[in-house]
Amino acid sequence: MPDFASKVSVPQHTLFRELADEAVLLNLASGTYFGLDETGTSFWQALTTTGSIQEAYDLLLSEYEVEPEDLRHDLSGLLDKLIDHGLVEISSK
Repeated sequence: MPDFASKVSVPQHTLFRELADEAVLLNLASGTYFGLDETGTSFWQALTTTGSIQEAYDLLLSEYEVEPEDLRHDLSGLLDKLIDHGLVEISSK
């Protein structure tokens, strides 16, 4: 589980394309594709526009009617997958 105080950045080898209600991420270095549904796309946009896990969490919490712990769990789960696929980088800066 990533530390919510961490910063998120998108490596140059990550390509993002939005298609209607979903999106596709491509790791150009490994050739791995990763699909996002509508909610995952919202999470991605919050993470990449704020650059901070905590700020993305706060933004999403204000936009969705969801229990805070459920959102924390879902956002952490997505981040773990994005990290595993090399689609985002996490730093403490």
